[in-house]
Amino acid sequence: MTFKEALNKGILLLESEDILDAKIDAWLLLSFVSGITKAQYFLKQSEEIPENTLYKYKEVLLRRASHVPLQHITGEQDFMGLTFWVNEHVLIPRQDTETLVEEALKVIPSGSHVLDLCTGSGCVIISLVALGQGLSGIGVDISEDALVVARENGTRIVGKKVAFEKGDLFTGVQGRFNAIVSNPPYIPTAVVEGLAVEVKDHEPRLALDGTEDGLLFYRRITASAQDYLNEGGWLLVEIGYDQGQDVSKLFTDAGFKDVEVVQDLAGNDRVVKGHL
Repeated sequence: MTFKEALNKGILLLESEDILDAKIDAWLLLSFVSGITKAQYFLKQSEEIPENTLYKYKEVLLRRASHVPLQHITGEQDFMGLTFWVNEHVLIPRQDTETLVEEALKVIPSGSHVLDLCTGSGCVIISLVALGQGLSGIGVDISEDALVVARENGTRIVGKKVAFEKGDLFTGVQGRFNAIVSNPPYIPTAVVEGLAVEVKDHEPRLALDGTEDGLLFYRRITASAQDYLNEGGWLLVEIGYDQGQDVSKLFTDAGFKDVEVVQDLAGNDRVVKGHL
């Protein structure tokens, strides 16, 4: 079987199982198991695919066809131009969340110490420290399994500039920060069951479920954030597309100023920010 024939069969298999972006995923998995680039593929597409490569390709295709997320198969996801290791214990970094990092980079002063709550893979705090000016930070998560992933990402990308600690939001956190960022669980419990199989069955429920109305973590964060922020410090959180008004009110009621809802590239409400 040639590389081209293998790719076409991969596409057909994924399409038959209603995998979104079947063509893209089939190619990415072929590249993953073979190590070839798109340019190399065009030169080699008529060549015989090595037997061991074909075996590996079939193996990963069957996993993807059963709706295992692509990133759980390859073990990585690009975010803010950086490559993060991921597995089933952390939420896969998404482009929507880049809006949170971009907005934080606009307002956090150089040399700041930043707190990231519900850190997961560590993608938010690590990206801030990697891309900001002289930033350092702490990432907190309740899941020890998630922290293993975050620490690996942190060590690999920013060294010792970010520490990761186990805690339930502010539990165990000491000191004050110039900014607090968070992408907390915000999907209402009843909505979680209706999510795509890749998300519902393969990503950690702990990182998705925001309880009955999806707002529990925003209530807890806004209620305590002032105790951990320096004067003028910023609070920025990612939100669901329909939560802008509710979360903005929580910010305002907690005493935050210049509260703003920011849209993502798709035009959906995605970030709420404000400062003391």
